[in-house]
Amino acid sequence: MSLQKNPLWRILGGTMANLIEPKVLKGFRDFLPEAEIERRALIARIEAQFRLYGFVPIDTPVLEYTEILLGKGGGETEKQVYRFIDHGGRDVAMRFDLTVPFARFLAEHRQELPMPFKRYHIAKVWRGENTQRGRYREFTQCDFDIVGSDTAAADFEILLIIRNTLSAIGAGDLCIQVNHRGLFNRFLDRIHALDQSAAILRVVDKLAKAGAAATRESLERLVGGERAGAVLSYIETKGSFEETLAALTQAAGGSCFESERLRQLRRFMYDTGTAASFALNPSITRGLDYYTGVVYETFLRDLPGIGSVCSGGRYDHLAALYSREALPGVGSSIGLDRLIAALESLGKIAGAKGYIQGVIACLQEEDGGAYQALAEQLRAQGIACEVFSEAEKLTRQFMLAEKKGARWVLIPGKKPLESPLTLRDLARRQDRTGLTLAEAAALLREWA
Repeated sequence: MSLQKNPLWRILGGTMANLIEPKVLKGFRDFLPEAEIERRALIARIEAQFRLYGFVPIDTPVLEYTEILLGKGGGETEKQVYRFIDHGGRDVAMRFDLTVPFARFLAEHRQELPMPFKRYHIAKVWRGENTQRGRYREFTQCDFDIVGSDTAAADFEILLIIRNTLSAIGAGDLCIQVNHRGLFNRFLDRIHALDQSAAILRVVDKLAKAGAAATRESLERLVGGERAGAVLSYIETKGSFEETLAALTQAAGGSCFESERLRQLRRFMYDTGTAASFALNPSITRGLDYYTGVVYETFLRDLPGIGSVCSGGRYDHLAALYSREALPGVGSSIGLDRLIAALESLGKIAGAKGYIQGVIACLQEEDGGAYQALAEQLRAQGIACEVFSEAEKLTRQFMLAEKKGARWVLIPGKKPLESPLTLRDLARRQDRTGLTLAEAAALLREWA
């Protein structure tokens, strides 16, 4: 039936002039089946790693009261948040990350949770920021946190999960760059610039994007030329992890809790044989205000230009916005979309193998029930398959099956549940004839 003859078209008063142009907002995307299959497979592998360490899943709403999200988000966040007044006159916003909603979640459910509590949350977030390769306005984060423990062991477990998860999904050689916000603040206190700490940390956080000259100019406007020079000197790497730590400790006034925390972490790295994956970088500060301790960003050595694919840190006072109880926490977030962009650039994503493993061909539409019965017997053995519903020429069904990425087509006989079957190997363009269903299933298990 043509579109114009369709009764629904006439009821709706359809004309070509009334058609709405199909389009998506800038920074937002559709995912075709191949891409979505790959994304879900990658998420499943990441989730499996989190579960290995005893982390459990949670979920929170997309919408929160704006005061919940912006209570401690930092100046940059307010400019990026999607915010509006809903039909009930409430000031609401879409979550811009998964950490702030988690803090609210903790305050509401503290009595129901065992401490320390280890969670992961894989979901979409929204930020109205400039788009670029691997960075969108709607994107997926994979967060994992330990709350209720302020220990070097908790800090290190997060770092270890970053390393091992990215290794498990084939990200290749990586460098996790570590720093300590508390140690930086001790240094700022020594040069009488602690009152500008939040602004200085945000400026330093943008060093890689803005460059040294622009960073110096911004620091000079904040604290003057002499102290700007001191800050720039502090954030320079001084050689090895140990050499840099010694220089930072001296600049901050000597050994302290924060320098000892970094020293402990370094020992744990050697204990686990993972030291080569980590570096101490004093310019890593993280832009959000809620970080208080160890912070880190993760870069792929084969593709450093794409930026950090996993970042995070310790946030010991975040939950204090919503609860009187102190709940120290540490966590990290994998940016799934940026990670996928990096893996694609490096040729480390194999690509989806297809929508389905195979197809049951349709010879007679009235036998659709029998074809489904055949398919159900295969599915019961873990063999995924689709049943075609239209009795087109077999060559057309083969072409459609190949387009869907299927490896094989099972061709029933005149009596689908009784007659011998033919199995078409699409890759080799070969047929196996006279098969029982059990024989066909055995071949399909070999091909899987």
